[in-house]
Amino acid sequence: MEDKKKLIFFENANIKNGESTVIFDLNLSVAEGDFVYIVGKVGSGKTSIIRTVIAENELGKGTGIVCGYDLAKIKSKDIPYLRRSIGVVFQDFQLLMDRTVEENLEFVLKATGWKSTLEISRRINEVLEAVGLTSKAHKEPPQLSGGEQQRVAIARALLNKPALIVADEPTGNLDAETADSIMKLLRDINAEGTAVVMVTHNRDIPARYPGRILECKDESASFIEL
Repeated sequence: MEDKKKLIFFENANIKNGESTVIFDLNLSVAEGDFVYIVGKVGSGKTSIIRTVIAENELGKGTGIVCGYDLAKIKSKDIPYLRRSIGVVFQDFQLLMDRTVEENLEFVLKATGWKSTLEISRRINEVLEAVGLTSKAHKEPPQLSGGEQQRVAIARALLNKPALIVADEPTGNLDAETADSIMKLLRDINAEGTAVVMVTHNRDIPARYPGRILECKDESASFIEL
C-alpha cells in the first residue's frame, strides 16, 4: 500500500513567536486524513505552531515543509499559494460583517483566482450544503448565532478543496452543545479524507473525539496519550 502524502513535516524545528523561540526541536508529521490536536497551557506555543504552518511566523532552525513548500526557503510571493492549499479556521470567525454569507464566500473565491460566476455559485452552494447552511446564504453574520458563524468560517476554509484544515480554538467561544456540533462537522470533513490540525485548551474534546494529541509544555512538544 502506498504511504499517505505528508502535508506537514517538521524535524528538529524551532518554533518562534516574534524573536523568541517558544518550542525547541519540534518533530511533527501530519499525513492525508490525519486528525491531530495541539494542546497545552496559554503561552505554550500552540498557536505559534499554526502560525508557522501558514508562514505567518518565521521558522527557526530545522526542517519545516507544509503542502510541498519549504518554510525555510519560501519566498514572499509564494506564501499566498501556500495558504490557498490550507483551510484556516479562527476562534473569532474573522467574517466580513457587512456582507452576506454568500458574499463572504464569493470574496474569498475571487481573491484566490476564481473567475466563472457559475462555478463560484456552484462551489458556494456545495460548501454551504456541507455545513448545513444553504438557507442562510443571504444572511449577514450579525444575524447568525455563534455556531452558525463558525460553520460559515468552516465553509470558507473548504472553498478551495484543501487537503489540510488548521483550526485555532474553533470551539473556544461556543457553548458546549454548539461546540459539539462543530466537532461533529470537523470529524465528518476529516472522514472524507481532509487532514485536520486543531488547537484546543479543552481536554474533554480529544477524549470524546479521539485523535493524535501533541502537547506543548516546557518549550517542547511531544505526542501523548490521554
